[in-house]
Amino acid sequence: MRTLGVDLAAATKKTAVAVIEWSAGSLEKVSARLVHLALDVDDQTIVDLFGTSDLTGVDCPVGWPDALIPFLTGHLDNVAAPVLAHDGIAGRRLLAYRDTDRFCTARTGLIPLSVSADRLAHPAMRCAVIQAKIAALHGPQSRDGSGRLAEVYPAASLKIWGLNGRGYKGRGTTETERLGALLEALQKQAPWLDLAGHEARLAASDDLFDAVVASLTARAVARRRTLLPDEAHAQAARSEGWIHLPDCALDALPD
Repeated sequence: MRTLGVDLAAATKKTAVAVIEWSAGSLEKVSARLVHLALDVDDQTIVDLFGTSDLTGVDCPVGWPDALIPFLTGHLDNVAAPVLAHDGIAGRRLLAYRDTDRFCTARTGLIPLSVSADRLAHPAMRCAVIQAKIAALHGPQSRDGSGRLAEVYPAASLKIWGLNGRGYKGRGTTETERLGALLEALQKQAPWLDLAGHEARLAASDDLFDAVVASLTARAVARRRTLLPDEAHAQAARSEGWIHLPDCALDALPD
């Protein structure tokens, strides 16, 4: 099995990918090896890697809140009802956050950035284009993650796995030290993961590190070891997307 993790940014220079190959070793133990790690990745490279991977985990929203479309259409057409239905802060929250965002917050305490009202909107637009390019070659991928493409959230995965993912993003001395400590903690918890000599690169780039976490989470998705949308969330997950939160320990991934 090959899992692809994509840390998607609006710009290619901040976009990272990581491919992990999972294979049975001696005594039926599964080994995991980082076989591809890259920064400054364009759309076509992501599409090509998707084609050679069993499951892709992308760290970016794959859809928008259902409430946003009628709100914008109502505003465009001067139809008051769907606009006034979202009057006040509670109404605006429905425009800003998806059902899966609220589910993630309830489960982890983390608040994902808004895809419609925060800086995450630009990467999400690029993600939509990439999804269309993938669909043209490999068929449409369900936004709930039931196909070969799943939305992941490395910060949540790290928290679920008991790793301190606070304050490691950035290029300052403090952030670099925290990233190095986080990488070391990950290696201790996952001695079965062969980073293939990329430790220094991972310790120097939170983008590359997040891509690896996304690839690990993709393994959890492939093994059906993430929290799936139940009947109450299924419809929204198909249209808005669904963040796959691991429901297993990190050391269960090779099983």
